[in-house]
Amino acid sequence: MTNAPVTAARPARKDLIKAFVASLSGTSLEWYDFAAYSVASALVFGQLFFPSHDPLSGTLLAFSTYAVGYVSRPLGGFVFGRLGDVLGRKQVLVITLLITGIATVLIGLLPTHDQVGSLGAVLLVVLRFAQGVGIGGEWGGAVLLSSEYGSEKHRGFWASAAQIGPPAATCSPTACSPRSPPA
Repeated sequence: MTNAPVTAARPARKDLIKAFVASLSGTSLEWYDFAAYSVASALVFGQLFFPSHDPLSGTLLAFSTYAVGYVSRPLGGFVFGRLGDVLGRKQVLVITLLITGIATVLIGLLPTHDQVGSLGAVLLVVLRFAQGVGIGGEWGGAVLLSSEYGSEKHRGFWASAAQIGPPAATCSPTACSPRSPPA
């Protein structure tokens, strides 16, 4: 019996591209959601969920719910990193995208302070926490999935998909298009 190393079959280029696109689109969608939430925090969430405070305090409270999404990300990376090892990265990526997507839809459907009082703000914080956990789990899984598909020589390129996602998500047509010089 020999102890020869086991070599895995190299994935087809089509599979590499699918993993790259999946990582890029997943992180783009999730970070677009974070960008949209930041705008909503600045413009309307203070009035909708914290109207009993002065406008500045309401806006600051709305931004604190925004921060909850960032604080919960490491937990998502920890939990879903382990689940990715156990269940498989593709399954976990789907789960994390669903968590973030469902939380996003539910935030859009939340009753406001005028409808349910402080319960609306509490639900907003819980859903932001869920979004952060989903993004924390998705990002690490996306990097690993795309890097594992890549060859050793080009692994960094394939893993870059998850890093391209956040700026691609926040790149609006007006912000990222070439501007014509002023007349």
